[in-house]
Amino acid sequence: MRKDKQLLILFYRNPELGKVKSRLAAAVGEERALAIYLLMAAHTRKISLSIPVVKIIYYSEFIDSDDHWLNDNFRKQLQQGSNLGEKMKQAFEEGFNSGYESVCIIGTDCLELTEDILVKSFETLQHSNAVIGPAADGGYYLLGMSKFIPELFNDKNWSTSSVCDDTIQDLKRLHCSYHLLPTLQDVDRESDLPQYLR
Repeated sequence: MRKDKQLLILFYRNPELGKVKSRLAAAVGEERALAIYLLMAAHTRKISLSIPVVKIIYYSEFIDSDDHWLNDNFRKQLQQGSNLGEKMKQAFEEGFNSGYESVCIIGTDCLELTEDILVKSFETLQHSNAVIGPAADGGYYLLGMSKFIPELFNDKNWSTSSVCDDTIQDLKRLHCSYHLLPTLQDVDRESDLPQYLR
């Protein structure tokens, strides 16, 4: 598949003190939580930079045209919708309506995510309807599709431990083929941090 038909969506919360990683901040303080969030964002930026696909970063509050996400490497959009499901659904729909043939979405919460896993995700979508990267907390760190499946964003309790399983059940019910990636750890609480950051 042509690389210009593959899209990586990155969901990014604008890094403002007191507005990122609230559960982590409750344990380590707002300034340290923001510093860790920026470190996670830098990791995500590094592993996605060399992936030979189109990349669009979707900001939570406002588009920052002068930040570390260089405009030459990342196209920039604003998240639209009232909850996480609506926002992701809108982003995927825009991607497929723009002519992309495989679309993956990630956030900036997973320090265990690698460039190899991203590459494998797009390779998998050449012969599968969907790919999911389960997070240890029951959510997912990556979702990818080779066709738009809007049902995956309906009737979910977002940010809870049921999201990944409910999404898999949807795929089974809709008779969509899917591939599971390795389970990785998202960072939401202090206990999720790797040892060198504790």
